[in-house]
Amino acid sequence: MASSHPAFELVRDEKVAEINSQAQLFRHKKTGAEVLSLVNEDENKVFGITFKTPPEDSTGIAHILEHSVLCGSRKYPVKKPFVELLKGSMHTFLNAMTFPDKTAYPVASANLKDFYNLVDVYLDAVFFPLLTEDTFEQEGWHYELESADAPLVYKGVVFNEMKGVFSSPDSVMHDQTQRALYPDTTYGKSSGGDPKDIPALTYEQFKRFHQKFYHPSNARVVFAGDDAPEKRLAILDEVFSQFDAAPVDAEVKLQPRWNAPRQVSGTYAGPIDPEKRRDGMVSVNWMIDPPEGREETLSHGILSYLLAGNSAAPLRKKLTESAIGESMLGGGISTWLRQPMAGFGLKGIDPADAEKVEKLILDTLAELAETGFSEEQREAALNTFEFHLREQNTGGQPRGMSYMFTALGAWLHGGDPLAPLTFETALEDLKQKAGQGHFEREIRRLFLDNPHRVTSKIEADPEKGAREAKAEDDKLAAVRAAMDDAAIKATQDRTERLKALQEEVDRPEDLAKIPTLTLGDLDREIRTIPTDESDLVGARFLHHDLPTLGILYLDLGFDLKVLGADLLPYLPLFGRALLQTGTSKEDFVSLTQRIGRTTGGIAQHRSLATKLDDGGTAAWFFLSGKSVPGKFGDMLEIMSDVLLDARLDNRDRIRQMALEEKAGFEARMIPAGNSIVDTRLKAGLTEASWVAEQLGGISYLQFLRNLVKRIDSDWESVEARFRQIRDTLFNRGRMVVNLTADSSLLGDAKSSLQSFVSGLPQRDTAEQGWGFVAAPKSEGLVIQAQVNYVGKGANLKALGYETSAASAVVLRFLNTTYLWDKVRVQGGAYGGSSRFDLSSGNFAFLSYRDPNLLKTLDVYDGAAKALRAGIGETDLTRSIIGVIGDSDRPEFVDAKGYSAMWRLLTGTTDAIRQQRRDEILGTSNADFLALAEAVEAIRDKGHVVVLGGEAAISAANDKRPGLLEVTKVL
Repeated sequence: MASSHPAFELVRDEKVAEINSQAQLFRHKKTGAEVLSLVNEDENKVFGITFKTPPEDSTGIAHILEHSVLCGSRKYPVKKPFVELLKGSMHTFLNAMTFPDKTAYPVASANLKDFYNLVDVYLDAVFFPLLTEDTFEQEGWHYELESADAPLVYKGVVFNEMKGVFSSPDSVMHDQTQRALYPDTTYGKSSGGDPKDIPALTYEQFKRFHQKFYHPSNARVVFAGDDAPEKRLAILDEVFSQFDAAPVDAEVKLQPRWNAPRQVSGTYAGPIDPEKRRDGMVSVNWMIDPPEGREETLSHGILSYLLAGNSAAPLRKKLTESAIGESMLGGGISTWLRQPMAGFGLKGIDPADAEKVEKLILDTLAELAETGFSEEQREAALNTFEFHLREQNTGGQPRGMSYMFTALGAWLHGGDPLAPLTFETALEDLKQKAGQGHFEREIRRLFLDNPHRVTSKIEADPEKGAREAKAEDDKLAAVRAAMDDAAIKATQDRTERLKALQEEVDRPEDLAKIPTLTLGDLDREIRTIPTDESDLVGARFLHHDLPTLGILYLDLGFDLKVLGADLLPYLPLFGRALLQTGTSKEDFVSLTQRIGRTTGGIAQHRSLATKLDDGGTAAWFFLSGKSVPGKFGDMLEIMSDVLLDARLDNRDRIRQMALEEKAGFEARMIPAGNSIVDTRLKAGLTEASWVAEQLGGISYLQFLRNLVKRIDSDWESVEARFRQIRDTLFNRGRMVVNLTADSSLLGDAKSSLQSFVSGLPQRDTAEQGWGFVAAPKSEGLVIQAQVNYVGKGANLKALGYETSAASAVVLRFLNTTYLWDKVRVQGGAYGGSSRFDLSSGNFAFLSYRDPNLLKTLDVYDGAAKALRAGIGETDLTRSIIGVIGDSDRPEFVDAKGYSAMWRLLTGTTDAIRQQRRDEILGTSNADFLALAEAVEAIRDKGHVVVLGGEAAISAANDKRPGLLEVTKVL
């Protein structure tokens, strides 16, 4: 029976079988707000409200507003209700995001009371925010003048965030390309904000933007999950009824088409190698007409996969095998925009070769349109998509959020929100059309016969960073020069006032208004996962009886401790080589198609941790796959082939992969700078962290750069290392077989597994000592960036401190109060946090996109004092709730099976898990004092790692000589 509420009109009421939901579309009678209510059995409940917010310029107005509405509202007049929710709710998702044409505010929780609390705070935040000028200056931008003779500088969270974004060559490329494709529409602006334009935004413009767009008449709301559908409408009407209808002109205008291709070029701040230039990027991009219906959007996705969705896809293969560049750029059609954007390109090229890349892309597309895709290619792509659509595995994201953004694509622009949630009819129609030339015709229609095309190129400019910094300094100097004494005093007073406001503590009675759970709402007992363990032909066999809806999830684990230390850096490439070089029976194209036709995917990865039972290192290589029962044997045959017969002599493929790995790492340096610092910081502390650095840190990047040269000069020794890894690692005597599947599937699966494992070698292999010696050091890692990533840490066990799981509660509080206020709010960084691994004892302070360096280190050094100030009962309860919420996040069945296995491999028993939960629930002020003492030791004995610009690192060493040992990374 359909839900009803007198304030809403029921527009649609349909069963959407593909997502097992009853979909009800409502319109609020008074305001016109539209609501999609998805009723299903998912405990992970989702709410999201989205507004069309097309910007008219690149001042970042929509982005700054997204930050600011979460900084206090009419009902919750505190400085940071968002942070209070981060601290003390059981959310499974809590964030907000700005897109080129919309701003979305989604939340999720598996706890019903908590879910309603989140919805309540978010609705008040978006419709009734305080939006003070102080918030605008803090989150957006302001002039900062600390004294009469100090330099005038820009500060602001979004301002510094976007400086970090525009330090990334990939971001510069994307921004340039999108602006060029859509010059006459909102898509031709930077919705996140261009740092050169952000200071042009005024507080008055900011306020008007909210008044115009943040209105129920411009809202699209989604609820999904097992909460009461009638209550959803009642909650919304309580807010919507306070408004009158106010039609909002938020239409995203269509970009007029042009009749001839265009070109655009630009630069990014980066070095040039005069001997062999590899600093260029080029992509060929098209604007595509808005898709008409579900079949066309699904077709776009499948065509993108056919062309470039994996290493064997013909366009990707042509580009990577051309030897023109290092890795592919783009990958097909992006459907986020009203008029979708498609692009393919190469990075790591000589800029002089841009025309070669453009010609190769167009020629390859023409060839494919003429000769077509093979039946095997089509079957693999269709099976891959069908498996994904039916499995509905959205990883770490709640399913309801995936439904929300899928529906919004058409709904935002007046289309049907329900059709995108279906797929059965569209998929069957595409299966019929696939063999009749459909995708080949689409190549012609979307690409070859589409003149709305832009070829975009960028290359490094070693002087650009300095020029931009000087231009900003000159602009600020001009502003300062135009100030009279009164203006200087006013700016200085304003700086002091803003800092004083940021230091102020919210009134207890206001903080108490934010809804929260109580400790009585929490489960005292841990959740366990069924695990049966037995021997399987010498291998350790684990089975988890969970409802997998007819899918078998398999993890094959091999103990890395049998390898010598010198082999460890080869592992990431070795893992890729297993799946991307082919075998003696088939090339890697045929192998990739075989995987796509018969499985839901096969992947490889490595996992590392310090073990709890003996303090040693758990280090494992995994090959994982999933299939339906009828294809399980086929999947095992593929796994056997790749484990025992991969073409490790395929020099050309391995060289291509090494170049892709290198280019991919370099592209991640700025977006993932805090993770890189974290890995480097801990590499000198414990063996597991040292291995992580060899497999994915700066050491790995240095290894890759050298390996690319060795593949050309000494291939025989490289190949020998890969073969040595295979011959040593794949041994059923040091293997774990982890199966997650319904018990009804176990019998046949175990029989197949027994035959499979019997075919693997069994050897006597001893563990290799890796010779790790703790040797932390302080480093400055220089890259071309306008922001820094600042880390400081130590191993608390090595310093003599033993801590309990209550430390997680202490750090929850530290991260959401002291570090948030000092590093982000007052310091202007995008983020600041602390991390502690209870198993290893490793502790780290980290900042993200940080304009400061020494000031941030001083903040870290003051953390012990902040902890000694203690915590009130309300904050303590909220912090405990937040930590329990993290540990109780729902997992999909494959993740549950993997988690249970990993706990066994690391010695994390259920008894230990329960003990930790008890310690968390019993956290007291004494735990704050205990961790304060340990953090104080980090102040005195910790080491520092900074990833950042050369000027900032040099200035830090000038002020504190010998602080950092400097290495140029990029």
